Amino acid sequence: MDGNGRWAKQKGHMRIFGHRHGVKAVRAAIEAGAELGVKYLTMYAFSAENWTRPQQEVSALMELLVSTIEDELPTLMKNRIRLETIGNIEQLPAKCQVQLTKTKAKTAENDRLTLVLALSYSGRWDIIEAVKKVSKLVEEGVLKSEDIDESELNKALSTAQYPHPDLLIRSSGEQRISNFLMWEIAYSELYFTPVLWPDFTKDDFYRAIVDYQGRERRFGKTSEQIA
Repeated sequence: MDGNGRWAKQKGHMRIFGHRHGVKAVRAAIEAGAELGVKYLTMYAFSAENWTRPQQEVSALMELLVSTIEDELPTLMKNRIRLETIGNIEQLPAKCQVQLTKTKAKTAENDRLTLVLALSYSGRWDIIEAVKKVSKLVEEGVLKSEDIDESELNKALSTAQYPHPDLLIRSSGEQRISNFLMWEIAYSELYFTPVLWPDFTKDDFYRAIVDYQGRERRFGKTSEQIA
């Protein structure tokens, strides 16, 4: 969800102004996904690299995260949306961790859409952590090195319980992955839009879905095999 800072700068405001308005776009994307029957929606909210930003901005983002999760709980419950997280959550301030734990517990039984927030997340970090877990299994004699395959690594990732994404949407005109779900998006369809995140609407979400529907997903096969 990119472009909050640039959006605020264009309007002569501090970057956090853009992040606050970006919450509306988050709500719109979640609502659109739920209405269309999307079962899993993963949103890249804060990367591991974002910790290097100015402390004032990081602190403001953490406060915004806590207040937003608290404010949106009634909506999550009403729309049967389950909240989950991936990333190095232990790096987040204690207040954030408490609010996340509370909300995840309260929404655990919701079954319409699973919203996965990627917080303090890095695709490389996740792969490294997965390798450590698999290596430990080998050291303990639970797993043989020759038995390590894609399935074993999948099980060790923080995303193990979720399906790999069918579609990746990136806003703001940037055309890069930025360390997001690097293992999981090997065969995802990519969609880049110039819209800055605070301006992202349900219609923008629908456009991405319509574009996706026109793609031919071959997974290494030929068009004839797919047909």
